[in-house]
Amino acid sequence: MTFRNHQELDVAVVAVAPVGSKVEVDGHEGVYGFIDQAKHPSWWDADVAQPTAGDKLHVCVVDATREPYPRFSALQDDIDIARRLRGEA
Repeated sequence: MTFRNHQELDVAVVAVAPVGSKVEVDGHEGVYGFIDQAKHPSWWDADVAQPTAGDKLHVCVVDATREPYPRFSALQDDIDIARRLRGEA
C-alpha cells in the first residue's frame, strides 16, 4: 500500500510506547503507521483515554515519507485540514 499525505484511514493500535503508537491499517494486514504522542487527542485533553492496543482510530497521513512507518494523526484538527487540502471541506 502506498500512502499519500492528507489521506484518511481507519487503523487499530497494535503497540504503545512513551513516544507514540504503532498502528495497523484496517483491511491491510502487516501495513503499519505511527502516531506520535502529540498527534493523539489524549496528549491535549486529560479527559481522553491514552491509547491502548486494540483501539480503533480514524487518522490522516501527515508524513507519507517517514521511515520506517509513515506518520499519522488522530487529531480532528489535522483531519479537518487534510479534508480542506483535498478540497473536501
